[in-house]
Amino acid sequence: MITVGVEEEYLLLDPTTGLPVARSEEVRRAAGLDDVAQESEVQPELLQAQVEVATPVCTELTEVAGHLLRLRHALSSAAERSGCRLAATASAPVAGDDQVPVTSGRRYGRLYGQGGRMAEEMLVNGMHVHVGISDRETAVAVLNRIRVWLPTLLAMSANSPFWEGRDTSFASWRTLVFSRWPVGGVPPQFEGLTDYEDSIDALVASTVISDTGQLYWHARLSERYPTIEVRCMDVQLRADDAVMLAGIVRGLAATALRDHKDDIPVTGMRPEVLQAAMWHAARHGLSSMLLDTSGRPQPAGDVLCRLVEHITPALEEHGDMRHVEPLVCRLLREGTGADRQRKALTRGEGDTTALTDFITQETIFGAPENT
Repeated sequence: MITVGVEEEYLLLDPTTGLPVARSEEVRRAAGLDDVAQESEVQPELLQAQVEVATPVCTELTEVAGHLLRLRHALSSAAERSGCRLAATASAPVAGDDQVPVTSGRRYGRLYGQGGRMAEEMLVNGMHVHVGISDRETAVAVLNRIRVWLPTLLAMSANSPFWEGRDTSFASWRTLVFSRWPVGGVPPQFEGLTDYEDSIDALVASTVISDTGQLYWHARLSERYPTIEVRCMDVQLRADDAVMLAGIVRGLAATALRDHKDDIPVTGMRPEVLQAAMWHAARHGLSSMLLDTSGRPQPAGDVLCRLVEHITPALEEHGDMRHVEPLVCRLLREGTGADRQRKALTRGEGDTTALTDFITQETIFGAPENT
């Protein structure tokens, strides 16, 4: 049984204006960490209008669902008591003239020193999925096999259409904002663990990045845990969509592990085409054609069906099919978080208050199914 864990990043918004508010430390204290969550489960982020949660290591998706609900509810209640709201959106929909301050600490100070205004504009929130693979050589082989599916995961997760009060025309504006750091995007295909580590050593030695924490590839080996970390996805409006994506990532990793052991050739894609596929997924989400794992444009529904077919044995082995298949169908029917945010703004006749209300309500009441 391959273990799984999820990290989510949230915004703190003013309930009246929808503007980000710098109350991360206050909200974390108000959540009552000793009573509600372990210290490591609730963490600060780069900017003081953000907060991050991390589930414990889980073997069942029902565990992931329970922890995400618990953490979302704890932080939402704490935010209300602190005069703000918790928002699971991957970009700040409204912006004001006041800059959100950077969180104190050496690491965040270094990031600000390196990125300047770029760091100030990082009001974007992702979702990271860790899958447990303890042998790092094998983990690199798995990484090589799942990279061609990263555009599909991004398209499914797109949840950041608005920026500074305007529609960006992108489904995942977060992807564009985050891509400005020195090391990001789709990871290269590596010849093995030595090649992977040589690449990291060269990047750190260049001094352009200060440590391995600044390897912002869309998927990487974790330096803290015996896991692969898939980090291309926007944070999800609904907790059950986050659970679905966690199941898909575990299914991809388990399938890659099986194919590696069976010596099945790696599906490759030219790096420039793979990068183009990521851009296309960020631009359109599921509202257009997707580039499949061979780089050819296909209807989004067909690509998602192929994805589920590809990982079905792994989903069934882990008991995850019931968490994944119905929600993939719902996703195709109702659209991504970006689609639903746009519909909420239209229903509110362009009133951003209606959009903020929708986002914050979905953050809490989008409960996982089958829990």
